[in-house]
Amino acid sequence: MTVIEDELTRLANRRSFLLSLQRHVLLVNERKVNLGLLVIDVDSFAMINNAHGFAFGDRLLQHLAQQLRKVARSHDAVGRIGDNRFGLVLTGLMNGGHAELAVHKLQRLLDTPFEHGNAKVKISVSVGIALCPQHASQSDHLLRRAERSLATARATGQKYMFPTDGVDDALSDLWDIEIELDSANALGELAMHYQPKVSMHDLRPVGAEALMRWRSSTRGNVSPDVFIPVAEKTGQIKKLTAWAINTALRHASEWVHPWETLSVAVNVPAEMVVQYDLPDLIENALSLWGRPQVGLVLEITERSLIGDPKQSFRILSQIREMGVKISIDDFGTGYSCLAYFKNIPADELKIDKSFIASLIEDSASAEITSLIIDLAHRFNLTVVAEGVEDELTFDALRSRGCDVAQGFLFSKALSSTDFGQWLKQRGKRGQESGVRVP
Repeated sequence: MTVIEDELTRLANRRSFLLSLQRHVLLVNERKVNLGLLVIDVDSFAMINNAHGFAFGDRLLQHLAQQLRKVARSHDAVGRIGDNRFGLVLTGLMNGGHAELAVHKLQRLLDTPFEHGNAKVKISVSVGIALCPQHASQSDHLLRRAERSLATARATGQKYMFPTDGVDDALSDLWDIEIELDSANALGELAMHYQPKVSMHDLRPVGAEALMRWRSSTRGNVSPDVFIPVAEKTGQIKKLTAWAINTALRHASEWVHPWETLSVAVNVPAEMVVQYDLPDLIENALSLWGRPQVGLVLEITERSLIGDPKQSFRILSQIREMGVKISIDDFGTGYSCLAYFKNIPADELKIDKSFIASLIEDSASAEITSLIIDLAHRFNLTVVAEGVEDELTFDALRSRGCDVAQGFLFSKALSSTDFGQWLKQRGKRGQESGVRVP
């Protein structure tokens, strides 16, 4: 079986490891022998990244991968199955004690602190263990039991755990979602919808936000609030984001309208903003689908700028040099910090809809909204208000100098075809004298 490597660690990537696990479990069941699965997670990895930078975190993961290779024997399998999560298949075990010996060997290898540059840390890991066929006789169930053991170890402060009685239904469902999501695009279940963005000055459409939708053949409509965190946890988010950017640009190039340019905004998760290959991903998409009449906007959260500001600013600056604009999404709800405004690599701020929803009746929300608009304009940033649902709110925002509105007052998120029709209808009307729901 051909092993597909993870780019960072050169171990098997998630998909390849899961296929290997499946093959090993089939052999175990056929030959009536035992197998152990270890799921290894780096403790406090987010804190390490925040303290020492993402480049240091990458080196740490590479070091851990090297130690796992020393634990694994020639007939075992090891892979990276998440951001800072690894899997190890131990074949030919006599009992659970042999799995414990593997954990102890890894812990001994990690006793020496890891050093890179001027930083030094002691790597601590938590491990979940499950045995086949004792705990499960199917590969996906075995992985769930190991994951559950890991969660129990963390909750109880243990360094490693075997399964306890009972299976967590919520965890089981998350694994099912992960497996189904991996094939959702190939099955044609994923789609991009577009919510219009309208100029507050003359009601002219200026673009749209691209929003991913998943209509599962078994689950029906699955909320992005459910499947996006799963994708982020399991390493699928990069593939989904690349697909979203390419699809949004392709759709936008097909829209017919009377305006010179329209923008299409795509959400990019925080962990991708500091990755060195994000500019390459954007450049490749633009080379395929970029058109003069289409402006690409990347929407990022404030969190994207906090973990490693130097790296994120550098990456975003490279992307802006391609003519791509950067929008700070949900502004005011996260890590708002005035310090980064002097050199912020952004073109747009989006006021979070929680402020917009209470703008009329809550004086504090109104004051905060006014301050955000004034602050953004002082740094030559465009201001977008999302969640605009009525004319009273629209008028209040326009009187405060807000530039762009997005919300149900104009339209819900539409399929690419329906958004194209919406644009044609707006074009026929020309400039309107008042706000009206299409």
